[in-house]
Amino acid sequence: MFVLFEEAGKFHAGRVLAQAEASAQVELDSGKRVKVKAANILLKFEKPSPSEMLRQAQEAANGIELELAWEFAPQEEFGFADLAREYFSQDASLIQQAGALLRLFEAPHYFRRAGKGRFRKAAAEVVQQALVAIEKKKQVQTQISDWAAQLATGNCPEPVREQLFKILFKPDKNAPEYKAVVEASKSTQTAPLDLLKRAGAISSPYQFHWRRFLFENFPKGTAFAPLQAPRITEDLPLASVGAFSVDDSSTTEIDDALSVQGLGSGTVTVGIHIAAPGLALQPATAIDHVARARLSTVYMPGYKITMLPDEVVQAYTLQEGRDCPAVSLYLSFDEGTLAQTGSQTRLERVPITHNLRHDQLDSLVTEQWLAQGAAADDASAIASLQQPLSFLHRLALHLKSLREQVRGKPENFNRPDYNFRLVGNDGAQPSGQEQVQISTRQRGAPLDLIVAEAMILANSTWGSWLAELGVPAIYRSQASLAPGVKVRMGTKALPHAGIGVKSYAWSTSPLRRYTDLVNQWQIIAAARHGRTAALAAPFKPKDAELFSIISSFDAAYSAYQGHQATMERYWTLKHLQQQGITELVGNMFREGLVRADDLPLVLPVLGGADMPRGAKVRVKLGAIDLLTLDVNGTVLERIDATPEPVDTEEESEDEPAAGPIAIAVDMNEAQEPAVTDGQ
Repeated sequence: MFVLFEEAGKFHAGRVLAQAEASAQVELDSGKRVKVKAANILLKFEKPSPSEMLRQAQEAANGIELELAWEFAPQEEFGFADLAREYFSQDASLIQQAGALLRLFEAPHYFRRAGKGRFRKAAAEVVQQALVAIEKKKQVQTQISDWAAQLATGNCPEPVREQLFKILFKPDKNAPEYKAVVEASKSTQTAPLDLLKRAGAISSPYQFHWRRFLFENFPKGTAFAPLQAPRITEDLPLASVGAFSVDDSSTTEIDDALSVQGLGSGTVTVGIHIAAPGLALQPATAIDHVARARLSTVYMPGYKITMLPDEVVQAYTLQEGRDCPAVSLYLSFDEGTLAQTGSQTRLERVPITHNLRHDQLDSLVTEQWLAQGAAADDASAIASLQQPLSFLHRLALHLKSLREQVRGKPENFNRPDYNFRLVGNDGAQPSGQEQVQISTRQRGAPLDLIVAEAMILANSTWGSWLAELGVPAIYRSQASLAPGVKVRMGTKALPHAGIGVKSYAWSTSPLRRYTDLVNQWQIIAAARHGRTAALAAPFKPKDAELFSIISSFDAAYSAYQGHQATMERYWTLKHLQQQGITELVGNMFREGLVRADDLPLVLPVLGGADMPRGAKVRVKLGAIDLLTLDVNGTVLERIDATPEPVDTEEESEDEPAAGPIAIAVDMNEAQEPAVTDGQ
């Protein structure tokens, strides 16, 4: 005897080997033996064979018109055999009964299942709605197939083009545009990114990287709503100093300036003056909402997206020739020993006498110039600052040595910083085709060192001061210099091993980083209220808002740093193409990777597996892909006798991507470098 039964929503037929009251053991045509509950057995028959029964039943099912069957079906609950007798004849065969079962089962929009082999007729309005939905689904599937066919032949439908970044990075897997790409990718055996590139969906690699960043971080665009910077109404005293700032020529958000008093008196007072938007901007205001949404200025070669609108920035920036509101930290030092003898924080107006630009002055302000002094007939602005700069440089070297003692080893940055200049760009959004010039600036140049040490001193001094007063702040800390120990953000004043200070709270860039603005609000409260500042500060101890800000800032800052690294790699590869560079010299620094000597470039290479770390090699470059930012190379020769020492401290930092960006339909983002600790 044979039986037809249902199991897990599918119908099977087989020969009964043994039967009990509640179940039967059935052998399928495949030879597999299964235990079937008696309730699941819907038909018993002697012939035809199980496989032939299923074949003939499916043919019979295909011949049943659903609309007519629905008309014949009774209003009350019924069995499949009942419908077969109504539809075919009173003497419906087992094949016809099985066909009715299959047809009823596959048409839930006409017949609702009411049990094993039992059904109930759906209401007319339900049937109509279901038929409309089925027709719509058919049309969508037809559209998907049409789009997939176009993609396969190298043409990108406009709806797919419009959803490009969503398809690649934040896909809705039920969307027809996504399904079309998946279908075309499978049919052509082509990766989605390559498929879309070949179909013309990606016309510009630069715009692809730029628009992807905007899609993920600025989905509503980068424009600001009209905002007016509130005035600082507080009657601030005028400082008796002349302060100067040191920034790059492209800097518009001038956050910090320095002053020196008392040279030759035995006690020198150094002023670190920070722009004070916190005196006017308040939490939960319109401008604060903008700053908190962006959290930081975004930098990339030739362009930036500022945290605050330019009209707001210009209201508080430390502009040359103005008396600018500032939060000033004054530190006293013994002129001979450079021992610190005191510190004080003031809210005041500071006369800004000079906005110096280090990219214009680095070649002049050298250690030799600082030691020898300016020429007697030199009446330039920088010449008038030679003595203050000379003292600040001596102090910076001293402060650096103190930090290195705490760190337990010297800071040893051998690699230069790289400057990118897009010829003729003038700050406009780049097209990606500009001529790029890449120049080097060695870390630790005098002006760079002066500013860096001053900012570290301010951030560590204010961080410790707030902790002493019990005023919460946002700190950066690092438990140790051991490999893999990352810099973390939190509300506790913990040591920062990487810098060599007992606490470190970013406070010196309130126009460019939201964490600094938050800390400035806390510093202002401390300056005004002293020991009772914890009660008056905008953020109280264990304030949940601080933790929320830290979490948001960490995520945004990582994304911004990642985009900067992506764009720097793009322009580096563009530079190789523009200059026709096919070979370069670099050092082996990790297995299979070479770091170029004269460019900010890390690339995978073949042929260097047996070479020691630090070995200098000449590399022949392969093809460059500006979309995936991929370039690899082959080691041509080793050109040194002994390997150069490897800068292990530099190795602990995450490098920009050395290989292609991973982009696929099921991948949301390429791996990006972690946040590094800038001053």
